[in-house]
Amino acid sequence: MQNFPLVKWAMVHPRVAAWIVLSAGMIIMLAIVASDVGLAIGQWIALIVACVLVAGLCIWIISWEDEEDDLPEAPAEDASVS
Repeated sequence: MQNFPLVKWAMVHPRVAAWIVLSAGMIIMLAIVASDVGLAIGQWIALIVACVLVAGLCIWIISWEDEEDDLPEAPAEDASVS
């Protein structure tokens, strides 16, 4: 499965791939929920852009935890030394 070009690309760029997948899912849910609301084309575009930006923000926030795992641990300070 790792030989597929799309899978290789996703393994090299995991955050961008996650952003794309989450954005697609959010846009599909938006289209299902708001399909009979009667939105104008400008409103649809604004909602889709907002979905993509929120998905990117979510992936960015989730990636903070990955960055903390990559940092080296600081040596513990000895409380008895003054």
